[in-house]
Amino acid sequence: MTELLTIQQAADALGRPVATLYDWRLKGYGPKSAKIGGRVAYRRADLEAWIEAQFEAGAKA
Repeated sequence: MTELLTIQQAADALGRPVATLYDWRLKGYGPKSAKIGGRVAYRRADLEAWIEAQFEAGAKA
């Protein structure tokens, strides 16, 4: 089964405030997320993939 993280857990993992993740969602930036049962959720695998992509993009810059 896929491990789901709350927006608070995702924010903690990224070291960012929850408000930043809400802002990113509105702007179409950040890790993939979905509303499940009225709450924002992140798949751990998507969060890790997004973090990895940031490092790859940084290496090219």
